Amino acid sequence: MAPKNNNFGNNFTDEIRNRLSIVDVVGRAVPLTRKGPNYWGCCPFHNEKTPSFSVNEDKGFYHCFGCGKHGDIFSFVMETQHMDFMQAMKELADMAGLKMPERNPRPADVVQRENALFQVCDMAATAYSEQLFTPDGAHALEYVRGRGFTDEMIKKYRIGYAPKNKFIATRFADTKKEYLIGSGLCRSGDYGLYDFFRDKLMFPIFNARGNIVAFSGRSLDGSEPKYINTADTEIFHKKQTVFGFNFARDAIYKNNRSIVVEGQIDAIKMQVNGFPETVAPLGTALTEDHIALLCKSNRNITFCFDGDKAGYKAAQRACGIVMPFLRDTSDVKFAFVSGGKDPDEIIKNGGVDAMQKIIDDAMPLVEFLWKITNENFVVSTPGGRVQAEKFLQAELEKIQDVDLRREMEKEYAGRKFNEWRKWKKTDDIVKIKLPDVDTLTRNTLVFIVNTYPELVERYGDFLATLNIDFGGNVVDLSMDQAQAEKYIVSLKLQRYLERLNIRKREITAQMLSGGNADELRAEMAGVDADIQKAQARLEALVNI
Repeated sequence: MAPKNNNFGNNFTDEIRNRLSIVDVVGRAVPLTRKGPNYWGCCPFHNEKTPSFSVNEDKGFYHCFGCGKHGDIFSFVMETQHMDFMQAMKELADMAGLKMPERNPRPADVVQRENALFQVCDMAATAYSEQLFTPDGAHALEYVRGRGFTDEMIKKYRIGYAPKNKFIATRFADTKKEYLIGSGLCRSGDYGLYDFFRDKLMFPIFNARGNIVAFSGRSLDGSEPKYINTADTEIFHKKQTVFGFNFARDAIYKNNRSIVVEGQIDAIKMQVNGFPETVAPLGTALTEDHIALLCKSNRNITFCFDGDKAGYKAAQRACGIVMPFLRDTSDVKFAFVSGGKDPDEIIKNGGVDAMQKIIDDAMPLVEFLWKITNENFVVSTPGGRVQAEKFLQAELEKIQDVDLRREMEKEYAGRKFNEWRKWKKTDDIVKIKLPDVDTLTRNTLVFIVNTYPELVERYGDFLATLNIDFGGNVVDLSMDQAQAEKYIVSLKLQRYLERLNIRKREITAQMLSGGNADELRAEMAGVDADIQKAQARLEALVNI
């Protein structure tokens, strides 16, 4: 494990741990295979043929049952790359995309202050919980029970009520002023301390370790904003905190996915109604840090947002943010709750089965990205297709898994040809009335279209005349781009020759039926000349 006496403190090392999956870190050096709850591979610390090296994603450690080696991401990098702790720290920080903080000792008073802030937040949560069941909190209790919350749920999530008066400032008058302000519970004004949360339904915000670090307060009188959150503090960073994660962590691992909804109430109602793997960002501002935290537990994520404009926009943002975290094992989907409803309303009115159907019908990321690409750009015009291409490519370039990125590029190459050129096939292109393309030719062309999209742009008009479905399975062929282009050009010449020979037969029939002999002979001479030129070009191409 990482030394306790390092100069960076727990915040930065925890941030690295939250950002990085131990499976990803270890997997760079050791091929791993998932068996049950753990990943297994051959130990890098001793020679073995039968894997005895176990990696636990959820707990963040590795253990070899052969040699006894045990540790976390820090010790793994230190021992496999022969680094000291500071070097390993920098290596992992770079891997996580984090900037190393200034190397200053972590004084005892800083640690003491953080612990004090944790304690103040916990005491405040207890006080708010008590207030919910007083006459002052009666309207808040009525509201939360009206939303379907049982007393058991209220207790589990430590839901409470912040009165209108200076409740915290008065109740904790003996607590150091700096702790009340530092926790975000109080602010300083001309007349002394005053509560930040007043007349709010209170939801404690827990960090990944289960400590209360902040609060989210919901208005009860219909005023906006609907939710206000504790401002960033020494122990709370909104962009790095996911609501409900401490409760959902085990379920995310067990159910092999996380579900992300928009609000705290939705997250809680989902958790207690059959979807315990549900979490929510604090607001709709999903961040890379949120995704990194979720991906540490599992890279399968279903985003479930409201079907309104704001929810759809949030989904598009989520799609862009999640791209760098995709792996070939990822299963990312997008679900939408339509009709002006949210998950809480769906469960309340339609039951768990109605919500389950929405989750089951979620759109895979590949489909959603294609959908928003087509919706945001006018792909029926050349300029619109150029813009759509640039957008799509920029999104795909975010994918760090090179093999996955390549496969997705092939997937979209087929879609672009099949769907974006449909209008052109029906309006502008006259199809060649020739026998169907044989299976071998079709498979070859499908491979070329999905492998070399630049050739699609160059020869798209001709390929469109063949009326081939370029989707589906792609047969892997050993053919470089030059060979692929030669194949298309030769096929184009063959089809051209077939058309010329058909026309030659038509001219002959017209001459036998008494047509204008002079005009037909002149046309025949022109067709014969074109046939000779095309044959010469084809022969030259074949001999290259």
